[in-house]
Amino acid sequence: MIALSPTPVLMTDRFVLRAPAARDFASWRDFILSDRGAILRDGPFGLPEAWAKFATILGHWVLRGYGLFIITEHDNDRALGLVGPWCPEGRPEPEIAWSCWDAAREGTGMMAETARTARSFAFDTLGWTTAVSYILPGNTRSAALARRLGAQLDATAAQPAQPCDVYRHPNPERAAA
Repeated sequence: MIALSPTPVLMTDRFVLRAPAARDFASWRDFILSDRGAILRDGPFGLPEAWAKFATILGHWVLRGYGLFIITEHDNDRALGLVGPWCPEGRPEPEIAWSCWDAAREGTGMMAETARTARSFAFDTLGWTTAVSYILPGNTRSAALARRLGAQLDATAAQPAQPCDVYRHPNPERAAA
């Protein structure tokens, strides 16, 4: 089996954040092709597009040296979602991105817990000095999570190709000053 290497593994009290692997594709496919995943896609979207988007998630690690982490429990390797630093070519700014694949996990604090850990990794390990989250209009759960993480709507931020709401995350160095 081929794996991305070396990639960090991050731990929270309840979850493991690890690099994506081929075994995660089925969970991704089921999410992204579902009604719940519709907020992340545009236009007709089928299995070939799901495969291409997943390949992009894997390739981001190779091209950037960091990327989205798969969220699992400590005692179960089943992929529950994605979270982490993300900056594909053409994005105006580095992003903290997330998606919860398991509807039963919504509202449990999983995304907030893992997003905080991933954001700390971006600032502390990668040396980021700024980060945003690009959230499509109508994605009220993600907007609520961004606000819960202390991010604020930034109407002056540059827009990616697909217009969205841009939430700016607090810089821990500025917050400590």
